[in-house]
Amino acid sequence: MRILLTVILTVLTYSLQAQKVFDFNASCQEAYHDILSLKIDAGQRLLDAEKRAHPDNLIPYFLENYVDFLVLFINEDPAEYDRRSAHKDQRLDLMAEGPTSSPFYGFTRAIINFQWAAVEMKYGGNMSAGWAGRKSFIAIRDNKNAFPDFAPNRMIYGAMKTVLGAVPDNYKWFTNLLGMKGSVKDGMAMVGDFINDNDTWAKVFRDEGIFYYAYLKFYILNQRDEVFRFIEERHLDTVNNLLFAYMVANLALNDQRADIAEPIIRGRNMSSEYLSTPIWDMEMGCARLYHRERDANVYLERYLANFKGRFYVKDILEKLSWHYYLEGNMAMAERYRRQVISRGTAHTEADKNALRDAQSGAWPNKMLLEARLLSDGGYHKEALQVLSGKGSSDFATDVDKLEFSYRLGRIYDDLGRPDDAIRAYLVAIKLGEHRQEYFAARAAWQIGYIYERRGNKNMALAFYQRCIDMPDHEYKNSLDQRAKAGIARCNGS
Repeated sequence: MRILLTVILTVLTYSLQAQKVFDFNASCQEAYHDILSLKIDAGQRLLDAEKRAHPDNLIPYFLENYVDFLVLFINEDPAEYDRRSAHKDQRLDLMAEGPTSSPFYGFTRAIINFQWAAVEMKYGGNMSAGWAGRKSFIAIRDNKNAFPDFAPNRMIYGAMKTVLGAVPDNYKWFTNLLGMKGSVKDGMAMVGDFINDNDTWAKVFRDEGIFYYAYLKFYILNQRDEVFRFIEERHLDTVNNLLFAYMVANLALNDQRADIAEPIIRGRNMSSEYLSTPIWDMEMGCARLYHRERDANVYLERYLANFKGRFYVKDILEKLSWHYYLEGNMAMAERYRRQVISRGTAHTEADKNALRDAQSGAWPNKMLLEARLLSDGGYHKEALQVLSGKGSSDFATDVDKLEFSYRLGRIYDDLGRPDDAIRAYLVAIKLGEHRQEYFAARAAWQIGYIYERRGNKNMALAFYQRCIDMPDHEYKNSLDQRAKAGIARCNGS
């Protein structure tokens, strides 16, 4: 009897000791903050110490998925992907050992699948990305229903609903089939409520929520000025939080604000504790190119020498060819143009466009290219000066006449002269609505956006639809998506 009692007590004691828990304690919170700041090594050391001190705590293993996600997503290194890809299923199995009574049981599985869906998209696994995305959506939806007061549910569920709500109509049949329905309005409301919540868990995850919120507001709602006001009001640390530094610099470069991006890139903490990534050279190279600085090639060439991924390689090679073309070095310009054809992949629309340009054999008009780069960087007065005194008749080819009208419209638009912009855009539409160049469709979108800002929703809807109706042009998918998001905003959905 005594032996039996000893065995039972031993088994019970072992069971209690082996019970897995989700303990997002202070040490884990510090590690999470370091990892999100891209201070990867410091975060990993804290996780290793936590695993030694509390071997039954599942949160350190969950947070290691953030490490894999950030390293793989930012650097796109195939060798790292091969080394880390098995971690996904291992971690999901570990999370399943945790108590179902905890909101972290469903939340951790949702996040892990969400992050790996994004990674698989980067590495070409579209089917596995789709299934991981579905599992994430279902897990967070169910977790929100089971634990409605757990604030972080709104962060990820809202982000996913926003993205799904912006899916083009021709793909919605697939997402609906998978039981994944979205709403831009409802999703953004969730994320917005989350980042302003004073709940304990909302405070822990706030930086991650801000990252999602800024990108969704920028790309889905197209509220770009509001995004930069939000960034300024939040006083985000772009010196020691390099994820925020990357975000602000990246958004600035995509919103013609190169003058904001460059000091952020230069002013970031350069400690070796942070993730080593060539992305800073790419961003600096673009910022310097947009202001026509002669050292732009130094950064872009260093980026291409160190980047192991596939996305935007052709786009950067084309930018390098433009740099040398405008410098008058045709040997180097031709060298990089040939590499546009042979290097990278054409999955993104920017890469596809670079490939088409290279295969055409034609070089852009130097004046229009100069104006384009200055305009892309936000140097609108300098861009207008380049085109000063010129008209469509000063250009020999139909495509140059078309681009001139579009570029002039964009410059007037960005200088706050909307009526002048509309006149130039209408010429671009007339010249290009049946051509493959994107200028006419983008001009229609820009007019729609001008009218939307003015509150004239009927005119905005008409021009957004006109953008969608133009067939077979460059950047069609992304422009259609932006136009449909505009229609959704005008319709209050």
